[in-house]
Amino acid sequence: MRCLGASGESRAAQVVCDALAGEGVMVPESAPAVGRIGVVVVDTITEREVAFVRAAAADGERRVLVVVPAGSSVDVDASWQLMSAGAADVIAWDRSEDPASDAVERLRRWQQVDALMDSGVVTEELVGRSPAWRRVLRQIVEIAHFTTLSLLITGESGTGKELVARLVHALDPRPDKGDLVVLDCTTVVPSLSGSEFFGHERGAFTGAVAQRVGAFGQADGGTLFLDEVGELPLQLQAELLRVIQEGTYKRVGGNTWHRTTFRLICATNRNLLDEERRGTFRRDFYHRIAAWRCALPSLRERARDILPLAEHFAALQEAAGGFDPAVSALLTGRPYPGNVRDLRTLVERIAQRHVGPGPITVGDVPDDERPPDDTREAWRTGHAFEGAVMQALAGGASLKEIGDVARDTAVRMAVAQEDGNLRRAARILTVSERALQLRRAAQLQEG
Repeated sequence: MRCLGASGESRAAQVVCDALAGEGVMVPESAPAVGRIGVVVVDTITEREVAFVRAAAADGERRVLVVVPAGSSVDVDASWQLMSAGAADVIAWDRSEDPASDAVERLRRWQQVDALMDSGVVTEELVGRSPAWRRVLRQIVEIAHFTTLSLLITGESGTGKELVARLVHALDPRPDKGDLVVLDCTTVVPSLSGSEFFGHERGAFTGAVAQRVGAFGQADGGTLFLDEVGELPLQLQAELLRVIQEGTYKRVGGNTWHRTTFRLICATNRNLLDEERRGTFRRDFYHRIAAWRCALPSLRERARDILPLAEHFAALQEAAGGFDPAVSALLTGRPYPGNVRDLRTLVERIAQRHVGPGPITVGDVPDDERPPDDTREAWRTGHAFEGAVMQALAGGASLKEIGDVARDTAVRMAVAQEDGNLRRAARILTVSERALQLRRAAQLQEG
């Protein structure tokens, strides 16, 4: 943990850094330190301070605690401005009896979360280093390990909602926790839903030849994951309210109240707030299942993770030799309407054709996944590119601005695709390595 610096050299700011140093937070003498956690002290809010916080946060790579010293001119509304710039939290030094301890406790919690993020239980299943993914995953890890809140996971199909639910259960610190019980709400038959959720007594209905423990009973002491919860009909939502809120239920055909304690995780690809406004989802049920909400990003929002994910899926198929550049370009340039699940299916198809210890090559790609001969012309006239330009024009962007953004984006994507190797990235972009070095230097200076 480090104090990254102060926006000014006021006495109040120095008091903050000295107090934090006394609590073990290292304070550099000059330039901001590297690392994933740090502190920034601000006693005014101007564009300079906001830019400093934004740079310190490094697009979410670093968690930054902003401290406002006593007697500063920072108003309450500025806290939200700092959060928008990338701060993870903002505390006022003169609004706590022991502000140094308050700050250090936050930093220690973030250290613990980062340690969990680096653990095998996370990295072996949920692959990705893009800022969009890391920000969401960091929240999930913290909520899973340090709270008992119910969790609503939203996102498009194929974004990994069940994997996240399994991670939450794995990180749950209850020493004697029970099992994770998974129930896909799309498979629940309305006429049998009571038995599915609550269980039934022997003889409760025709065919009930034995007692059955339902999902709520199975999840006692553990975790209940209701996948595609947005598919539940209104009547069933009403029936589930009591057990979710109070932890009590009766089996079908029984008169005895049973108690159950479980952590609830729900997932859906629907917008439940829109469903509630349309009258197809109960408001009271929504608020009981969504004590904490997280939206998983689509794969197009975390394009930097395509190759790491592809390499992970290939390794699972015992094809760990990497990808030929042409295959890498295919994987990163292809749309994935099914998100990570779509990518996994494609990589499995490719990897199962591959032989030998070397990289996966173009011959391993199935015929129906190979790009057409006129790929370059299709790109130039493609609807996706036209749509992006149309949005930029609608937003008032000039021709020069559109061109600059397109060039800068192409450079960033090529460099990311080649893991920072400028020579290979320059070859993809058909420019000289020197020209790419100059453009990258200009980008970093502007950033």
